[in-house]
Order: sequence, then C-alpha cells, then structure tokens
Amino acid sequence: MKPVKLDKLLQQLVAEQDELQFAHFAFDDAYAIGADLVETARKDGLKIAIDIAVNGQQLFHAALPGTSPDNDQWIVRKNRVVGRFFMSSYYVAKLLESQGRSIEEAYGLSANEFAPFGGAVPIAVRGTGVIGCITVSGLPDEEDHRTVVDAIRRHMGRTGEAGQKRSPADKG
Repeated sequence: MKPVKLDKLLQQLVAEQDELQFAHFAFDDAYAIGADLVETARKDGLKIAIDIAVNGQQLFHAALPGTSPDNDQWIVRKNRVVGRFFMSSYYVAKLLESQGRSIEEAYGLSANEFAPFGGAVPIAVRGTGVIGCITVSGLPDEEDHRTVVDAIRRHMGRTGEAGQKRSPADKG
C-alpha cells in the first residue's frame, strides 16, 4: 500500500474509533455484541473466535467450529496491543506498516507477546476512555477488524447510540 493511501487509512481508522465510543458499556452490552458476532459468524460460515474483555475481566468468549487454541493466543496478543496503545490492533498494524518497522523495532515489544494485526477494537466510553476490547481471530486481519466494527455499529444502532456525539461531561 502506498504511503498516501496508508495515511488516509490511518486517518479513517482514527475517525472510526472516535465514532465508535459508547455512552456506557456493561455486561449486557458485551453479551449482546458477542451473541451478534456468533450469530453472524454462523450465518456467514466464519471460523472465528470471539472475545470481549473489560478491565481485565473476560465478559464473553466463543470459539466456533474450525478454530483452534491458536486463535485464543492470537486474541491475547491482539488484546495486548489495544491495552498498550489504546487504539485498534489494525490501526497499530497499519501505523507500523507506514513506518516500515516491526513492533520490536518501533517499541521494543516482542511479537511473541504483542500481535499488531487487525481484530482487536477498543471499547471506549465517552468521558472515560478505553476500558477493554472486542476481539475476533480467524480471518485475514482487515476482515477481523471489519467484523468487530460492523458488530459494534449494529449494537449502537439497536441501542440508539449510533451517530451520537456526547460531551465528556455527559454521563449518559
């Protein structure tokens, strides 16, 4: 991908993350998004593992037929990227690509511990910040990322949060 296209993609990913901030996020939200991801994966025949964690607590996890323990390890490593950078793992992957550097070269982080590939999207609450992440593993990294983003958008549409911009002072 050419640098100009990467710069534009990085800008789009930052805007997307700003758009996908929740007014609040609770156990029921994790279940609803996780169940939606399972239903979508079954309907589309996707072989994915799904994980939703908040503040270090796993609130939802599912592994569909065709996945393996490797997918769970990818999830752990992608989640570490979100926990370190407070950005999607896909954003970090594309940022590193734009710099022509590995995560080891850029930040001194082991690729055995951190996986800068798409699929882990921060759970950000307006006025609070990143509290966790929603992660999918099993597809090419852009598809993993898009699968999570689409599920978040569907959830926000169902709960009436889609397109809402709230000020940090609004506890919603």
